[in-house]
Amino acid sequence: MSAPTGPAGPATDPESLRARAVDALLRARERTAGLTDCVDDGELVAQHSPLMSPLVWDLAHIGNQEELWLLRAVAGRDAMRPGIDSLYDAFEHPRSERPSLPLLAPAEARGYAADVRGRALDVLDRSPLTGTPLLDAAFAFGMVAQHEQQHDETMLITHQLRRGPVVLTAPPPPRPAAATTVDLPREVLVPGGPFTMGTSTEPWALDNERPAHHRFVPAFHIDTVPVSNGAYLRFMEDGGYTDERWWAPEGWAQIRKHELSAPLFWRREGGQWLRRHFGVVEPVPEDEPVLHVSWYEADAYARWAGRRLPTEAEWEKAARHDPVSGRSLRYPWGDGDPTQELANLGQRHLRPAPVGAYAAGVSPLGVRQLIGDVWEWTSSDFLPYPGFAAFPYREYSEVFFGSAHKVLRGGSFAVDAVACRGTFRNWDLPVRRQIFAGFRTARDAPDTRGVPGAVVS
Repeated sequence: MSAPTGPAGPATDPESLRARAVDALLRARERTAGLTDCVDDGELVAQHSPLMSPLVWDLAHIGNQEELWLLRAVAGRDAMRPGIDSLYDAFEHPRSERPSLPLLAPAEARGYAADVRGRALDVLDRSPLTGTPLLDAAFAFGMVAQHEQQHDETMLITHQLRRGPVVLTAPPPPRPAAATTVDLPREVLVPGGPFTMGTSTEPWALDNERPAHHRFVPAFHIDTVPVSNGAYLRFMEDGGYTDERWWAPEGWAQIRKHELSAPLFWRREGGQWLRRHFGVVEPVPEDEPVLHVSWYEADAYARWAGRRLPTEAEWEKAARHDPVSGRSLRYPWGDGDPTQELANLGQRHLRPAPVGAYAAGVSPLGVRQLIGDVWEWTSSDFLPYPGFAAFPYREYSEVFFGSAHKVLRGGSFAVDAVACRGTFRNWDLPVRRQIFAGFRTARDAPDTRGVPGAVVS
């Protein structure tokens, strides 16, 4: 049963918010169980890559954060296991060190997380959902559900990195109907002018999405769909990885140092390109969005194509701006929550849909697949919005602001709807390749203010 939504987004009365929070928490825990119950204890405690934590660390960390925020901060209860807080503090121990810590064993971790969840649901049932910043609009409960889903995405990345038998399966995503792609233009013209970026009204928006503010964005063209594997192959075949002209200096140094010549998990064999995808080796599907490329690879492709990556503001305007009403929507298709007809989210499928899919989720300007499928690198550094205020703690966003991290937008097939919206901001180091990231490109355009939704071939 889904939580109630109104015509302009989620309902905000306490009982609707309570139902929404219960649904989000239960959905997250079901996914967590699916990602941890499918492997044995040996695989749970193993570190499958130095880039990632053991799965059992993520499991107990999810429970520990839920206890910290819902049982201690909201309900004022004493710590259940105070001795473990430092073990599951993501800032105290880097991922490479976590296997050597005295972590809870798998059975203990499951029991602890389940115990916390039972008590947290009791707190939710009794809370007025108003009166403090953490309780208002059930924010703390929504934040915890988003946190768990973000770690579920992290655990899914670990599954992609692990070696061993196939343990995760899912049906393929829908293919686009030919009638909806036959005349699909290569790019869309986004008129220049102001729009509202960010949000001050989304109940569970995180601090870096706030506040809403006006941005002027000059006219630009943006790809109608994400860059496909087939298009990226043409960059590779044209010597993209061996031509220094296309690369930022740091990116060129990375590909030379690590001898990179293709996206992560690709290999050339028998005259064709193959990829390893959740334990299955398959020919690279040319019609899917390219996946597992770093910011440097995305930037190099864009330069090779005579284009560039969109800025974060350009991406959000393409996704949210309605030129008819002048309003910024919650999602490209409007204000209603995502459904399986609108976007590829929630690990419903274990891969992005072919480019051009989800025609029902198109933005008012005609851009497709802006939500779900693949995270999209932008050219922008991760910086605070004007009027930013850290909440409920500095370490969520503020400590990451600066030029070291690049912004990604739009979510992926691995992201749940509770942690994906038109304002949601992700960020990572530009060298990252294991994340479910792709991109689309953009280019400057003449000023076309007053020309709503002009489309070019």
